[in-house]
Amino acid sequence: MMPKPQAPKDAPGLDRAKKTPLFRQVYERYRSAIEQGALRPGDRVASARSLAAELGVARGTIEAAYGQLIGEGYFSSRGQAGTVVSPSLPPHRPARREPQRRNDRPVPDTLKQPGEPPLMQLGIPALDAFPRKLWSRLAARRARAMSGADMFYGDPCGYPPLREAIAAYLRVSRGVPCHASQVLVTGGYRASLALAARTLLKSGDRVWVEDPGFPPTQEVLRAAGHRAVPVPVDEEGLVVERGLRKAPRARMAVVTPSHQAPLGVSMTLARRLQLLDWASKAGAWIVEDDYDGEYRYAGAPLPALKSLDSHDRVLYAGSFSKVLFPGLALGYLVVPESLCARFAEAACAWSNGSPQSTQAVVADFMREGHFPRHLKKMRLLYARRRAMLVAALQKTFGDVVHIDLRNGGMHLIARFDGRTEDDATLAQRAQLAGLNCQPLSARGISRPGSQGLLMGFTNIATAAEAGRLAARLRSALG
Repeated sequence: MMPKPQAPKDAPGLDRAKKTPLFRQVYERYRSAIEQGALRPGDRVASARSLAAELGVARGTIEAAYGQLIGEGYFSSRGQAGTVVSPSLPPHRPARREPQRRNDRPVPDTLKQPGEPPLMQLGIPALDAFPRKLWSRLAARRARAMSGADMFYGDPCGYPPLREAIAAYLRVSRGVPCHASQVLVTGGYRASLALAARTLLKSGDRVWVEDPGFPPTQEVLRAAGHRAVPVPVDEEGLVVERGLRKAPRARMAVVTPSHQAPLGVSMTLARRLQLLDWASKAGAWIVEDDYDGEYRYAGAPLPALKSLDSHDRVLYAGSFSKVLFPGLALGYLVVPESLCARFAEAACAWSNGSPQSTQAVVADFMREGHFPRHLKKMRLLYARRRAMLVAALQKTFGDVVHIDLRNGGMHLIARFDGRTEDDATLAQRAQLAGLNCQPLSARGISRPGSQGLLMGFTNIATAAEAGRLAARLRSALG
């Protein structure tokens, strides 16, 4: 497919007062865009006719500029296929910058093209197993049937058929009693938490967070002006009694009860009831982050904390990034019925909503029965892939490695005996070898957590690949 034609940067508005001829101004703009990397070898440029109309000049003016650019090797004419930046030009190399002055602030590079996720990346579903052909058919069908209404702004609370599909799924599979009006579609977990905090909290309010925990939770709360209170997690989940001692008047708690991030433990029924009792008595809110509760390899998935919520204190946050693919940038938040109007008002004030066309494809995927089949397939696949990585690590490292195997999740924790280095050093060595292992200790908040390496296994396709990764890790750790 030919790339979209491009005009030079700042193309509108040639300066007719200049002594420089108009064709020369066009020439200089294109040459500057190429030399600065804004236009790259092979990029298609606008036709002489369309650019002349855009700039309000004669077509011959543009043709004269293009002729000079072709003559100097900047452009290449391909007849009816149009004109492109010459593919034979060398790739753009940034000019050497002068030393930065003390008062100058560095400009972050926000234009890097993301590549494939690194090996052992946490939280990434099996991209090779996603039903791309089916997804393409659903997306193409939606595109062909697109109407004027589909091209207009959608409901900031979410595409109604998707909200209905999410509510139906949660009622059956996660035990969450809700209807579509309680479901808000967001841009993902961060957006869901930010919406909840913005709507329910005041600046400076205290919020219980798990320690160790999920770093983005603290980032979102900190950015919103709230005070995160780290509460320890043990084998039964969040230690509610410690939270009561540290901040009994906290206004919110953010928890991962089905599969704690990162330890993988499930919150016991006693702790769940204790947490709900605190929220009810304190008039506080609970955000339940059910980020990968669907992936359980021993027994059925645990019911959500929300299913026990008789006092409507729990907001349930889910995401499609772990169950479909992260590029969707879609999540959802289920709010108590009494808060529906308040959250709808907040959603309208702060966002135009997520792309309706994307939501429509997800809705079709769910309503036509593909979603539960995909989840079932992924549960079986991840159980096999986890077993392959565990076997490879044990074969490669022997008794030196100890692996925490929980009942679910998308990562495992490996601990290594006899090492003098801490897990941060081991993780750094693994990352230099192309393995994106993460140190468990870095997830601690009030103090460094226990030692171990967090490893994603969902994209390890074969036993042979698992063996190669384990061998590479062994070589990297030394």
